[in-house]
Amino acid sequence: MPQFSYRARRRSGELVEGVLDVADRAAALAQVERLGLFPVAVDASKGGSVVNDKRPGQKVEFLAFLPPTLRAQLQQKRKPKLQELATFTQQLANLLQAGMPLATALQSMTYLETKGITSEVSRQLRQEVTEGRSLSDAMAKQPRVFSDLYINMVRAGEQSGALVDVLRRMADHFEKFAEVQAKFKSALIYPGVVCCVGTGIIIFFMTFILPRFMSIFGSMGFNQLPTATLLLIGISNIFKNYWWLMILVLIVAVILFKRFQASAAGRRRIDEWKMKMPLFGRVICLNLYGQFARTLCTLLQNGVPVLTALKITEQVIPNCIIKEAAAKTRDAVTDGKTIAQPLAQSKVFPQLMVDLVKIGEDTGDVAGALNNVAETYEGELNIALRVMTNLIEPTLIIGMAVVVGFLLVAVLGAMFSMISNIGNSV
Repeated sequence: MPQFSYRARRRSGELVEGVLDVADRAAALAQVERLGLFPVAVDASKGGSVVNDKRPGQKVEFLAFLPPTLRAQLQQKRKPKLQELATFTQQLANLLQAGMPLATALQSMTYLETKGITSEVSRQLRQEVTEGRSLSDAMAKQPRVFSDLYINMVRAGEQSGALVDVLRRMADHFEKFAEVQAKFKSALIYPGVVCCVGTGIIIFFMTFILPRFMSIFGSMGFNQLPTATLLLIGISNIFKNYWWLMILVLIVAVILFKRFQASAAGRRRIDEWKMKMPLFGRVICLNLYGQFARTLCTLLQNGVPVLTALKITEQVIPNCIIKEAAAKTRDAVTDGKTIAQPLAQSKVFPQLMVDLVKIGEDTGDVAGALNNVAETYEGELNIALRVMTNLIEPTLIIGMAVVVGFLLVAVLGAMFSMISNIGNSV
């Protein structure tokens, strides 16, 4: 029977080593964990050579020789999406709920690889935990995957001894945000497709179809074109002869916009404009109010101190106006004021939200009040999204009808004029 050498740590953190006679590496890991140890490394030795820890069929790559933290960051090519984080968190909560030790659960997570989060992340977390670090400290070394919001909530769960409950609440939190994002995207898919198709058709008509009509009119010696047709020909000539200039202007405009957006004043002006946009502004505001309340509520429910919760919420919110209000609220709370008072003084949040938070402070249940606020504005957001979609569809149809009607009038008007002239000459 093959021999496996192992290194592991006791619960006290003491490092121990030994040799096991077992059938395979999986059995060796199981035996080490049955001894009440946290495995650090399990290697199979045969003929003086060591077989490295890897899955069957796994190829040895150059990344395997890099430090674990750097290897995890390189393999994790992008930040995971909210739904991917929710799935990862729910899986970990289910394993811990089943009674698995944390290190064993993280080992199992390497085989339950979540889309968007590589197994190397779970492997590195397990390595850190078996070396005696807390899960929150291990996650802090993976900033590309785990945000400050995630790390602080896990730390609060560790301190309160309710890590599983905290993980389940976080999974629900990310799922709610992912659902809102999905509704936004679905509401914009139809308008986006219609605009792209319509723009493509118009450009094709102006650059290919219309010049052929004009060549027909010119070959027949017809030069008395209606005003609409002359206007359309002028626009077509601009598209045909100065397309490069239009692309250049577009590139310059994008560069200037990006530079403006990169400045603090520019970001604030753009965020302020977004909140005041007709039709879209209400949807954006409702989403921001719900996101602010939901994030702060989730942090407070999981035992994060109020000042830390406000700081994390300020970092999470993508809007500068709301960020400033959250920062002023945190400064006011530091000076001993309530949350509702600075929220009201900011003139950013609606009065209903302020009143509900004040009631929560009076009753000692701020988290519950914020949960009511989040549910209220999430419900209003669903209604606003439906209204926006219902208004966008007929608006686009009318706009496309006007454009197509103008094209038909311009072309058919020229044809009718030409036919009329031919009839008069006969």
